[in-house]
Amino acid sequence: MRVLVINPGSTSTKIAAFENETCLWKTGIDHPAQEIEGFARVGDQYEYRITAVLKTLALKDDALETFNAIAGRGGLLAPLIGGTYFVDDNLVRVLQDAPGGEHASNLGGIIAYHLGRRINVPAFIVDPVAVDEMEPLARFSGLPELPRISLSHALNMKAVARKVARQIGKTYQEVNFIVVHLGGGISVAAHYKGRMIDVNNANSEGPFSVDRCGTLPAYQLVKLCYSGNYSEQEMLNKITKEGGMFAYLKTKDARLAEKRMSEGDSQAKLVLEALCYQVSKEIGAMAAVMAGDVDRIVLTGGLAHSQFIIEEISRRIAFIAKVEVAPGEEEMEALALGALRVLKGEEQALVYQA
Repeated sequence: MRVLVINPGSTSTKIAAFENETCLWKTGIDHPAQEIEGFARVGDQYEYRITAVLKTLALKDDALETFNAIAGRGGLLAPLIGGTYFVDDNLVRVLQDAPGGEHASNLGGIIAYHLGRRINVPAFIVDPVAVDEMEPLARFSGLPELPRISLSHALNMKAVARKVARQIGKTYQEVNFIVVHLGGGISVAAHYKGRMIDVNNANSEGPFSVDRCGTLPAYQLVKLCYSGNYSEQEMLNKITKEGGMFAYLKTKDARLAEKRMSEGDSQAKLVLEALCYQVSKEIGAMAAVMAGDVDRIVLTGGLAHSQFIIEEISRRIAFIAKVEVAPGEEEMEALALGALRVLKGEEQALVYQA
């Protein structure tokens, strides 16, 4: 079985060819900013990006007709359970209309759909960021007007959870894991018997990350919003783009922060320790969600390459369960494996209803 994987970013498109579980090749297509800016809406870019994908296939001497399925990155959809979804007319229409917001990931399903139609093979999306399997108790925030929302790095977290489960001789549906995605945003999730029953919204809750604030003192935040010093957009930028490590150290590069720490910068050391401290607290909270019944704690994402960060978190939370480290992101592989599970009859594809 051969699967073509499409993962669009704001100014690039990653593509890869898989034969069963083996990645045959992987590459990135850069899209000049001046060309991207020529489109009024993200959804309007799909034909432009399809042309770039087909040119790349030709350069790789790999024919579109040889693929059994196309898998694209899922977009900003309404809340849905995890799994692999058929991309049909309805889902394409939703991704084009973008009710959840304009985002490059919306293009993944659209491109996959149109490429699939060319060769009469199915198109899929897998575990988009809107995966919502939260328990009713997890939705309470303290204000009825502000229910907690599930937005997370579901694709990578579920893929890594399945992999670690296989390594210990079990299925994802048989294990209880706390999975931590340590990336530009940080997601900490309780995975209970194949469902992500609680997770912090990586844009507005949980630990601070390299540029996001995470959970803030609510009273002080309201006072800051009404101080007259910031517009609404400026405050949103402070929370999601200019907060966290960046606000303290003026860098979004954790490697640079570690270098400064190693050279004696006490503030850099303190900020990195604080990041690990907050991640550890969130892991402890998820352990409480599962009443301490935790088989493994899995640390993944780009920051999981840092020995300092891994050791600093592990020393605080190793008493809960054994810690497994799976650094980096496996989004391309996760998309391919999601499609393959359906093609091989191991999983039934879902249909998006909203």
